[in-house]
Amino acid sequence: MLTISLHQAGCFPPGSGWIRENGAGDGTGYAINVPLPPGTGHAGYLHSMTEVVLPALERFAPDLILLANGFDANVFDPMARQMLTADSYRAMTRMLTNAADRLCHGRLVAAHEGGYSPFYVPYCTLAFLEELAGTTTRITDPLAAVVAEYAAEPLQPHQKAVIDEAAQLVLRIGTHEIAAAS
Repeated sequence: MLTISLHQAGCFPPGSGWIRENGAGDGTGYAINVPLPPGTGHAGYLHSMTEVVLPALERFAPDLILLANGFDANVFDPMARQMLTADSYRAMTRMLTNAADRLCHGRLVAAHEGGYSPFYVPYCTLAFLEELAGTTTRITDPLAAVVAEYAAEPLQPHQKAVIDEAAQLVLRIGTHEIAAAS
């Protein structure tokens, strides 16, 4: 099994989820953590998807993708400080469904596992579900105009550096290089 986690560095639980934590024993090399700096938003998460998640899935060639879909990276979450919008979740879902179609006959199972903004999580969830189902309800995100600037924030060099470091682990999936490098 391969696990990949995009999350805010040091957020929850504190002191875990660092890049160097990449499995143990026979599982060494099959865990990829991408501990993104606080404030990493739309551009950083999409860059993580294209540079880490999708290449790792391609290399691993899963029979099934299990998604623990946390909405706690949304811009209004009271616990984390990431800047994702409903459109961010829509875009990442599209990337994953396309990967599932290409790699494992569309087999993608998702579970909702986080998100603590009672007024914004529903819009993120709706965007995710619409993309997953390939349909639209035509319900608009009333906060889209407010958060549009957050989604327009470019990828920052310190965010890219973390993503690039995590991307190096993709090349080691299934090898023993990670154990030797740790």
